[in-house]
Amino acid sequence: MSIAKNRPSKAQQVFAIAYNILCFPAWPIGGLLLAFLGSTTKGTKVHEGTEANRGNHVKTSELIYDWNQALPTNLLPKGPVLLNDETLRDGLQSPSVRDPSIEQKLEILHLMEELGINALDLGLPGAGARAVEHVEALAREIAGKRMKIRANCAARTHENDIRPIADIVQRTGLPIEAATFIGSSPIRRFTENWTEDFLLQTTEKAVKFAISLGLEVMYVTEDTTRCDPEMVKRLYSTAINCGARAVVVCDTSGHATPMGAYALTKFVIDEVVKPSGDDIRVDWHGHCDRGFAVANSMAALAAGADCVHACALGTGERVGNTQMDQMLVNLRLMGVSPWDQQDLTKLKDYCSAVSRATGVPVPANYPVFGEDAFRTATGVHAAAVIKAIKKNDIELANAVYSGVPSHLFGLEQVIDIGPMSGRSNVLFWLERRGIPASDDLVERIYNRAKSSDHTLSEAEIRECMEIDRSTESRNVPRT
Repeated sequence: MSIAKNRPSKAQQVFAIAYNILCFPAWPIGGLLLAFLGSTTKGTKVHEGTEANRGNHVKTSELIYDWNQALPTNLLPKGPVLLNDETLRDGLQSPSVRDPSIEQKLEILHLMEELGINALDLGLPGAGARAVEHVEALAREIAGKRMKIRANCAARTHENDIRPIADIVQRTGLPIEAATFIGSSPIRRFTENWTEDFLLQTTEKAVKFAISLGLEVMYVTEDTTRCDPEMVKRLYSTAINCGARAVVVCDTSGHATPMGAYALTKFVIDEVVKPSGDDIRVDWHGHCDRGFAVANSMAALAAGADCVHACALGTGERVGNTQMDQMLVNLRLMGVSPWDQQDLTKLKDYCSAVSRATGVPVPANYPVFGEDAFRTATGVHAAAVIKAIKKNDIELANAVYSGVPSHLFGLEQVIDIGPMSGRSNVLFWLERRGIPASDDLVERIYNRAKSSDHTLSEAEIRECMEIDRSTESRNVPRT
């Protein structure tokens, strides 16, 4: 093992690992950043020598040098990592979504449970009668089915928002954590004409009121990533002293970078939580305005956060929240407990259910669950995948041109035929469907693809087959 002369600082290392997470293993920027920063070369060693070509007993992992393992392990999320699902509350604040029916929300709830998601935000019952009805229906389902997932509800730091939560707890018997939120940053204070004393007094009053009703309190500061350190300390310390047992660091405007997320989370832990002497859960809640949502969440976990808030497909206000599905994928691939052992084959069902219920489409190029995530029609890529499949090695086929093993998420590689395809695409496509691949048929499909400006649909390919059959029938001699 060799070590670069210019060892990166801890902040630089955090920045690099966050970019690796953001960009997924298949994208080059993470590796380039690591090289630029001069990281250690402590990656997973690639299998050397001719054995790699003999194939029979070589593990796929031995054929990959994993630069993602080059950073010190103390910069990785420690685990166990908790996940709080905001899809049915914060995720519905997008102006483009539909508010799902109770039946649709129950379907999504059960998929959360199957995926092992730890908690969910049921909604904001202080918003009105419809919100109360939906929140109560979800709470009754959790209690009645004895589900493991824990519940919380959003509330402004106001008695009129907090009391409905306690009422639902009384009617359903389900413990529900009150997620009381208030703005914190100087820009918000100036806009609202709030004084610092007003925020502190409002915080104290709200937390104490919730505690008096028998509720556990999760105290949420909006726009924490643009708040001055002194106010961060005063607000969280006040909430903790009044009985809150969880604090939520929020990147409400999507302002943070991975380095900022790390620095702020570490500040809260070192300057507020540890000095309090109490067992306080630290949550991270991020938005994706700069495209950093997953990277920031991982950086916050690396700094010591216990829990990440996220939404299916990254739904939410403006460009949305942290993507829950991408958090699960990356925690699984990074080997972070308990997600390294969690069955995530229902993750596509979860994304599809949320897409149907909210009307939010899944882009074709969306990571892992988009239509094109494991689909190729290019000749070189397809040829490599086909060769791997013919070695009867699914892991090899899923790794040779992909940074995400599709089988871990109940998916598989798809080979299509288009203008960039080779004949191997055509042969494989026909073979997988049990269709005899005559030379004329292969050539006809291949030529059709080469003259096309798009990937051929199955109907277009079968048109070529019909032409092939009609040609054969004309060439059959009459008796």
